[in-house]
Amino acid sequence: MFNIKEFVSAIKQISEEKGIPESSVLETIEAAIAAAYKRDYGKKGQIIKAKLNMDTGALDISQTHYVVEGVDEEGYLTGQLPIKIVDEKPDFQDMESRRRMEHSEDEISQTETGEIKIKYNPEKHILLEEAKTKNKNIKVGDELVATLEPKTEFGRIAAQTAKQVIIQRLREAEREAIFSEFKGREGEIISGLVQRRDGALVFVDLGKTNGLLPPLEQVSNENYRMGQRYRFMILKVEENPRGPVVILSRAHPGVVAGLFRVEVPEIDSGTVEIKAVSREAGSRTKIAVSSKEEGIDPIGSLVGQKGVRVQTVINDLGGEKIDVIMWSEKINDFIANSFSPAKVLDVKILDDIRKHALVEVSDDQFSLAIGKKGQNVRLAAKLTGWKIDVRSPQEAFKVEETVNEKQDGSDVQ
Repeated sequence: MFNIKEFVSAIKQISEEKGIPESSVLETIEAAIAAAYKRDYGKKGQIIKAKLNMDTGALDISQTHYVVEGVDEEGYLTGQLPIKIVDEKPDFQDMESRRRMEHSEDEISQTETGEIKIKYNPEKHILLEEAKTKNKNIKVGDELVATLEPKTEFGRIAAQTAKQVIIQRLREAEREAIFSEFKGREGEIISGLVQRRDGALVFVDLGKTNGLLPPLEQVSNENYRMGQRYRFMILKVEENPRGPVVILSRAHPGVVAGLFRVEVPEIDSGTVEIKAVSREAGSRTKIAVSSKEEGIDPIGSLVGQKGVRVQTVINDLGGEKIDVIMWSEKINDFIANSFSPAKVLDVKILDDIRKHALVEVSDDQFSLAIGKKGQNVRLAAKLTGWKIDVRSPQEAFKVEETVNEKQDGSDVQ
């Protein structure tokens, strides 16, 4: 046995502990009370609803009838049906629609032509003619609500039924709350503790829920040992039958941008803007920035006094090298800047439409411009979105010399 008033004090406590809106908890409790009431005092097919007054603890119980046009000889409803039909051929696996309209599977059938048929049930349907005797303005599709005698004491089985409803609904509400919270934070940086590994998958404790770090979003030189704390980017949030899944990333270029956003107030205020990021996770990143206000040095803002800001991000990324680049509307200047730390002599646009450029550097800067295994020029191309060729004056001289020799008819070995 239990008393209804015991639920009132529990609602706020559950709401605070689970992080679920109080209104959702109240709806859950009311659904549980309605289920318990129907178990002990109701009839099969009845639509029972409960309303609990949080201030007084008073309980109102009501029964709902759907107003229908008529019934055919086989006992099926005619006219407008009291069920939400989403598609021309409704998906009978859409149990949420059925639950919302309070019709069980055995009451709904579908003909070979796709027509929906619902069995008449006097406990949940009322004919229009009869409904008009109670409310002359009522029409087909409306609901007729009747007040029932409230009960505050229920038997053991009814109490168990209520408990099961509460557990199920609260779990659903908690999942919805988590999904809504994290769905709105996609792209943000979040701190998490490595909880466990399952093969190549890494599970991360985010507090309210666990995040998943898939292999493609991991950095190859990071070990992700249990108990280690990292900062991740929330890549996306998905729903599955077992609840929301928060997909995390450490390898996405947005991780670097997000870490700088946390460390640099000028980015958050909007005076400094991150224009582009290219990254080879675990090795090197180039990030292009600009300033919206005169007198603000965007590169200095990211580097920080004595390099403290950029060093914080580098440490968070396990020593990954970061080149902070000045963005420019002039593509020649932007391409030249993108080769930092190498110094560029000249940039020639070969094809504006296909975005193809030629960069010239001095002989002593050539290897630096190319980078180890071509990494620097590769990242510069990703950052600018242009195809870039690199040559030194010595190479240009050799090409010109070769062309002249061919024109003279001499052979080149």
